Amino acid sequence: MPARGLGRRPGESRTREAILDAARKRFGDYGYDGATIRGIASDAGVDPALVHHFYGTKERLFAAAMRLPVLPSEIITGVLGAQRDRLGEEFGPRIGEILTGTMLRAWDVAGIRTAFLGLLRSASTTDQGVTMLREFVTSTIVTSLTQVAGLGDDPEGRFRATLVASQVVGLGFARYVLGLEPLASASTEDLVAAIGPTMQRYLTGDIGAERPRS
Repeated sequence: MPARGLGRRPGESRTREAILDAARKRFGDYGYDGATIRGIASDAGVDPALVHHFYGTKERLFAAAMRLPVLPSEIITGVLGAQRDRLGEEFGPRIGEILTGTMLRAWDVAGIRTAFLGLLRSASTTDQGVTMLREFVTSTIVTSLTQVAGLGDDPEGRFRATLVASQVVGLGFARYVLGLEPLASASTEDLVAAIGPTMQRYLTGDIGAERPRS
């Protein structure tokens, strides 16, 4: 018997593309939360197990479908987790500064910036884009931030995490989509100095007497 060649099996690339096409449509039509692996697999004409085999989690499938070069949750848990381990007790008072710098340096990478700007522009022009971005931010960024920053899975912790998310999304939109000057051309160091304390207050400081109850 002749030796079988290594590499992808015939038709694997077409199957992957069919899954990604189905995922883009499902995410657009139903949002991040409403799109299921089972529904995407049905649209692509494959078994759900094959989707998990190729892409693992729904977040990874979303990243592949939207051409995101990295997972936001991995940036948060990876970079902030490493800094937390390195700094120890110093991490808490500096988490706002660290998070702001991490976010800005990630956006300085062309591939990451292009992908996330696509999501931001989609959210600014279509209802489907709004739903998809909101649910993706809630399900990945807010959840990861709540865990790594030790905010707790309670109303106040989630409120603090969404305040941070509002700063992240708003800064990205103003700096990279609107090109609002002098914000757009400000250095990373200047933005960390200006925004880091606000992030710190959202995460650990006083956010007012009235706390969310639900």
